[in-house]
Amino acid sequence: MKKALVIIPARYGSRRLPGKVLLKKTGQYLVQHTYRQALKAKRVDRVIIATDNQRVYQAIQSFGGKVIMTSSKHPSGTDRVAEVARYQTGYDFIINVQADEPEISPAAIDRVVNLLARSKADMATLACPFTSRLEFRDLTKVKVWVGRQGFALDFFRSPRVRFKHKRPRVLRHIGIYGYQKKALLKFVQLRPTSREKSEKLEQLRAIENGFLIKVGIVRQAPAGIDTLKDYRTFVRKIKRI
Repeated sequence: MKKALVIIPARYGSRRLPGKVLLKKTGQYLVQHTYRQALKAKRVDRVIIATDNQRVYQAIQSFGGKVIMTSSKHPSGTDRVAEVARYQTGYDFIINVQADEPEISPAAIDRVVNLLARSKADMATLACPFTSRLEFRDLTKVKVWVGRQGFALDFFRSPRVRFKHKRPRVLRHIGIYGYQKKALLKFVQLRPTSREKSEKLEQLRAIENGFLIKVGIVRQAPAGIDTLKDYRTFVRKIKRI
């Protein structure tokens, strides 16, 4: 059976919430919650956190997490993931899990691995239906246009079609990515495209260079941590458990 490696890129800096990966009001670091969720995935053989920050590195070591220091010059988390993946032998699938998603479902990670294993896709990702017109119009919520064969046709931010609650072909994208290892290493060598730059969506580089991206549809998106309000909501939820 082919093997899967989860890599969690964890940088200290964040525009909206600096140092959020090391927030610890639950008794665990934010990135620690994400790491432990990834470890629960049944189709994953190993989980590594990739960082270029010494404080993050030491924090991860303190709870026994597997961590690797990377270059500080990477323009994106994907490049950081690729640096680590390049030197990890024996893995066929590389799964990029965002560090600020402490409620990521292990089943969702397994779903991405299975999408790669059961299709000819270069990449795999997830999406879910939009729950309201307001959410659909939100420019921070990335849209993915899914074809009849389940492959992504386009990604964008601004609504281009009418909102349809029933059987939508335009879905809310969830920011987890799976790659065939060779595809990941090829992807980071490609130059960003003009649409990628204008939309600020890396996945457009893949689409415009002919990569096949399989999209799995799930019921809802995990609650990521973008703001202090998001984190406080997460803390209250954890303390009720």
